[in-house]
Amino acid sequence: MKKSNVFGKMWMQGMIAVCAVLLGAATTQAAQVGLNVAVGNASVQANTKQTAYVRVELEGFEYKDDSERPPVNLALVLDKSGSMQGEKLAKAKEAAIMVLDRLRPDDILSVVAYDSRVTVLVPATRVSDRETIRAAIRSLAAGSNTALFAGVSKGAAEVRKFIREEYVNRVILLSDGLANEGPSSPGDLAELGASLIKESISVTTIGLGLDYNEDLMAALARKSDGNHMFAERAQDLTTAFEREFGDLMSVVAKNVDITISCEPGVRPVRALGREVSISGQKVYAGLNQLYGGQDKYVLLEVELDAAAVGSRMPVAQVDISYINMATDSLDALQKSVSVMATDSETRIAADENRSVMEAVAYQVSVERNELAMRLRDEGKIEEGKKVLQENLEYMKEKELKDEDWIYSNTLQMENMERDDSEWRKYRKGMVKGQYEIKQQMMKQ
Repeated sequence: MKKSNVFGKMWMQGMIAVCAVLLGAATTQAAQVGLNVAVGNASVQANTKQTAYVRVELEGFEYKDDSERPPVNLALVLDKSGSMQGEKLAKAKEAAIMVLDRLRPDDILSVVAYDSRVTVLVPATRVSDRETIRAAIRSLAAGSNTALFAGVSKGAAEVRKFIREEYVNRVILLSDGLANEGPSSPGDLAELGASLIKESISVTTIGLGLDYNEDLMAALARKSDGNHMFAERAQDLTTAFEREFGDLMSVVAKNVDITISCEPGVRPVRALGREVSISGQKVYAGLNQLYGGQDKYVLLEVELDAAAVGSRMPVAQVDISYINMATDSLDALQKSVSVMATDSETRIAADENRSVMEAVAYQVSVERNELAMRLRDEGKIEEGKKVLQENLEYMKEKELKDEDWIYSNTLQMENMERDDSEWRKYRKGMVKGQYEIKQQMMKQ
């Protein structure tokens, strides 16, 4: 990934240091984002080259009430292929109308439906004539194939009609089947997501039932910095849409650019969970948006050179910039982090940052879960089961507390031997769980 492709606006980096000084107290007073930079251990073994972890954590501050939140520019892209006939389509309409009823008059909404062809049911418009929009949604009828790529592209085209910095620009895609018209591979949809993020458009994907391609849907969401959800049954759609609506209404920052500058003697190795661009000593990352009441982080693995006992070793300086959705201003924050070299094992143990190391453990557990899934895809069932068993033991050793994630791994291990038709449900659950932990979708 090229540095210029990391959510754009890297040319602003030269301005950020100046902005940080000029904004001063005014930025702090109106800030919508808190920045916390920490290492996995504030004390490290002296005279030894070693691996360490840096977490750059962004906290979104919640709005006091709905009147403070920015307007949204939303396209609902709904699957109306033949497999949506009946309860699925009825629940999809119900969920779409629920979203309509919660929007404000100054919000923008468009509704696109697709089967083998794409139809714009509601062109992008302000939410004033709700009855006309409601009637258009209710008119939706099932058709034939699934032109998913074209549906998302048309939804994005509707969003572009009103794209503004002050808006939250989003496409919500619902599909219950395989893309079988037009571009249809995870790579094709990932490229589409990567192109949309450059325009500050995120795509949230909601997979319904057991027949959609979860790899494709997750790739599209990940590349565009959207959410990815799995609704096993039609009646689960309302919950999925409500969850997405909650995020959509709570965006406090957009176009978040993160630069991690590693100090001499510190080598960036890789990021866990999120995609980053590493260029020499600098690491570039970004988020299209940050939500109020939610923490997001970049977790970086680095290699530290040996340091003498008692010496303080600077590790990294972190600079972030973002569009403050409350003030429509470009805000900037900066923090640094260092470690102390010691020969005291007691000091090292006492200075461990449990929160950072727990985040590392969760990301490692996801990597193992992904490995087990790949092995099952290759027909290596026993090997996959072994990896999941080892993963459960690892999570117990690290004292991870997420009962849903632990139970999910247990269930997956117990059901790896099921035939492919029954396995699809568990695989979709794996992709959903992996995505939520890697993207930190869960509210704190």
